[in-house]
Amino acid sequence: MSLETMQEKDQNKKYRILLIIGIILIAFNLRAAITSVGPVLGFIREDLGVDHSSVGVLTTMVLLTFAGVSAIAYRFGNRVGHQRALFLGLIVLVAGILIRTVPNLWFLYAGSVAVGAGIAVCNVLLPGVIKWSFPTKMGLMTSIYTTCMAISASLASGLSAPIAEQSGTGWQGALLLWTLPALAGIILWAFILHGEKKKAPPVKEVDRTTLIWKSPLAWQVTLFMGFQSIGFYVMITWLPDILVETGGVALTSAGWMVAMMQAASLPASFVTPILAERFRHQVGIIITIGLTALTGLTLLLTASSFPMLIAAVLCIGLVQGASISLALALFGLRAETAGKAAELSGMGQSVGYLLAAFGPLIVGVLYDWTATWSAGLIFLIVIAVCQMTAGIGAGRNKYV
Repeated sequence: MSLETMQEKDQNKKYRILLIIGIILIAFNLRAAITSVGPVLGFIREDLGVDHSSVGVLTTMVLLTFAGVSAIAYRFGNRVGHQRALFLGLIVLVAGILIRTVPNLWFLYAGSVAVGAGIAVCNVLLPGVIKWSFPTKMGLMTSIYTTCMAISASLASGLSAPIAEQSGTGWQGALLLWTLPALAGIILWAFILHGEKKKAPPVKEVDRTTLIWKSPLAWQVTLFMGFQSIGFYVMITWLPDILVETGGVALTSAGWMVAMMQAASLPASFVTPILAERFRHQVGIIITIGLTALTGLTLLLTASSFPMLIAAVLCIGLVQGASISLALALFGLRAETAGKAAELSGMGQSVGYLLAAFGPLIVGVLYDWTATWSAGLIFLIVIAVCQMTAGIGAGRNKYV
């Protein structure tokens, strides 16, 4: 082997290591800027002198931005290059975090939209970049990035309120903290782009994104993504209230149980994509997820003891981790090329987050109508059945 060949091989190895670290850093930025807001809404409301509804729409605004930007993120990636688009997405994310720390409600709204736009670009294009750069390790890389995403989401939820209370920087400091992983990502991706050997995937002049919307398989993958998103955001929003009112759990205990649910999602987030890649189809995994979801929701609906509630929360946590990681893995598994994976990701996340934006609202309305959480839980059981049905189609060994 010549010296030149050895040097090129060494450079490629360093580049791939940088790429792995870069993907991990992006993963740490895909949820933290969102989940850090909920725990400090009370501080924001008091500081700005606004009502609950004025700040309560922030998460919905981010999800609607996800839906809108996801629909066009693939075209943007094709225009500038997918890796460069990830870099620009991180810059928009940092700008959004900075804007929303200005103590003004309209800046808070504008910053939230920018945060949603930056994250949406990264959300959509990352599965395609992984398929292009690590075609034989797609399951492992998806496991790594979904697990990192879940860890950062959990840390942001847990740290924001204590930082706001104890650091002396208030809610602005709690939100600004999450510029640090984004800035680290920007710096690293600048190096990655400098050493980039090829775009991922190459830019295509012919736009064929409309064709994927006519594919039944693409719709099955999309609906699987959408239904699991509804379940996740409903539980993040309403589970503490459900535990307090239905299960008679103290508010502090309910908070710990939500943390336990998120912790239970971590091993499932890591293992599921690895298993999915090893099987010719994923129907068995999807049925297992569906049955576990039905078990957890039924236990929550009928719980007559604290151990039943614990079992319900653990089941729901496992389902959430497995569902989101499998949904993201399916974007690559059901696509022959990295470009098609990015197209499918854009479609799935656009529709998925649009559905997710209305899930908590529907359950809240059902509670207002019935004065009980039973109707909302029955709604979630129906959604779990729909998720399993769509997933059985999406899990077949076919390409979009």
